[in-house]
Amino acid sequence: MIPAASRPPRRPARAVTVVVIGAGYAGLAMGHHLARRGIDHVLLERGEVANAWRHQRWDSLHLLTPNWECRLPGRAYAGPDPDGYMGMPELIAFLDDYARRLASPIHTGTRVTAVRADEDGYRVETDRGMWHCRAVVIATGACQVPVVPALAEALPPWITSLTPLAYRRPDRLPPGGVLVVGASASGVQLADELRRSGRPVTLAVGEHLRLPRRYRGRDIEWWLDAAGLLDQRFDEVEDIARARRLPSPQLVGGPTPRDLDLNTLSTKGVRLAGRLAGLAGTRLQFAGSLAMHCTSADLKLGRLLDNLDAWALAHGWHDALPAPERPPPTRLPSRPCLGLDLADGEIQTVLWATGFRPDFSWLRVPVFDARGRLRHHGGVVAAPGLYVMGLPFLRRRKSGSLYGAADDARELGDHLAAWLARGHRHGPMPRGLPTGITA
Repeated sequence: MIPAASRPPRRPARAVTVVVIGAGYAGLAMGHHLARRGIDHVLLERGEVANAWRHQRWDSLHLLTPNWECRLPGRAYAGPDPDGYMGMPELIAFLDDYARRLASPIHTGTRVTAVRADEDGYRVETDRGMWHCRAVVIATGACQVPVVPALAEALPPWITSLTPLAYRRPDRLPPGGVLVVGASASGVQLADELRRSGRPVTLAVGEHLRLPRRYRGRDIEWWLDAAGLLDQRFDEVEDIARARRLPSPQLVGGPTPRDLDLNTLSTKGVRLAGRLAGLAGTRLQFAGSLAMHCTSADLKLGRLLDNLDAWALAHGWHDALPAPERPPPTRLPSRPCLGLDLADGEIQTVLWATGFRPDFSWLRVPVFDARGRLRHHGGVVAAPGLYVMGLPFLRRRKSGSLYGAADDARELGDHLAAWLARGHRHGPMPRGLPTGITA
């Protein structure tokens, strides 16, 4: 037992009206709106401002959205390249500068270990003391825990297995070929980088969303923004749960705008396979679904471009832009790869680009459904005074991006301020919050 005299003194609990957990772009945006309303608050961050962008992204990563979409409440990109795409150093500098100008107390190096309800609000326990507050805003992000299939545990011991959170660049991997599992934004970008480094690359393809980087002379994000698709609200979608599960589009940022679809990758020598279905001994098994997934992605892309053309015609843009065109259908291999034997030695690394989920393991409040998903209605969580920011399609289709944080923070800030003004304490779930709505 440590003698009482040598123990570090216990810090008394501190009181504040609102605790915001996380100082990424979503937490910073919420801090701006709370400060603007004069609501007493604090931001708690486990590491540094923009911690995940600093320490859990690969070296060459650029944002998928152009710089003109890089904006937070009261601050927009003002640099010389509005049509470029920020790399990680530029994004971190942007967020650092925003945080320095923010009228919000930010406590970095403070890991939240538990949030519990009490009779006056919430008790937020951290590794640097405790906070009491009336309301909590969770802004810890959606990409904290990689979703990796169980068969990853059965890979042979000589195979290196990792996720995009641990990957940095090709020369940090052992020599040899790489199997990239997943063909959304991360998967196609990593397959492209690894192939350009000279490695043999196989890409296991499941459901994916194909988009061109530019269409009729404009970035695809210009089209989605101008046509109002990014502003579509969560309560206007028939199946919001499915909309929130949609894969990220096959896009890439970087110094030069370019397409990065399966045709581009196969031209460069990436071997395409269907969805990874199983492992028998040392033999990987791929589903015969490659053609189905590619055909589906091509059809969805065609419908989207038809809708964008119709919008351009209806709003006077048709004659001002180049003529419509359609990308060629996805080229399929003549003999699809249905299996690979890891004992052959070609594949030395498996990179799981199979998605992420948020980590709410520290949230000790009964606000989860039977599958462990956070129950919320557009960011208003199923407990009084509890909110969430930064999840995909939270309130709008653009919610999961830096560009979408401002509107979400403003509306949730309005809701929170009104709730505080009414003087509510703990009680029944807020009216109008369907119990089936989940993250």
